[in-house]
Amino acid sequence: MTKSQLIENISLRLPHLLQRDVEMAINITIDAMTHHLAQGERIEIRGFGGFSVIQRAARIGRNPRTGEQVSLPIRYTTYFKPGLNLRERVYLSKNRFPLIKD
Repeated sequence: MTKSQLIENISLRLPHLLQRDVEMAINITIDAMTHHLAQGERIEIRGFGGFSVIQRAARIGRNPRTGEQVSLPIRYTTYFKPGLNLRERVYLSKNRFPLIKD
């Protein structure tokens, strides 16, 4: 699903809202999430999942063309861990066994 499909889907489910208002709400939400992740904060949406920033260590890599070693610096990337409710719904929708709870 793309961002425009999300906006359209929400607009259809909430016909009393204008599409431009839904688009503005989605943009504000994404901007807020981006801002907080850029600050190194964690975002948790109960039942859906959590977003966090992880640090990848510096390492020695290889240039695929020449094979020579290249020093790669520390870098940061985002990580998403789905919540239990999301995992169960995805697994059940794919005709798989539900998650086993300990």
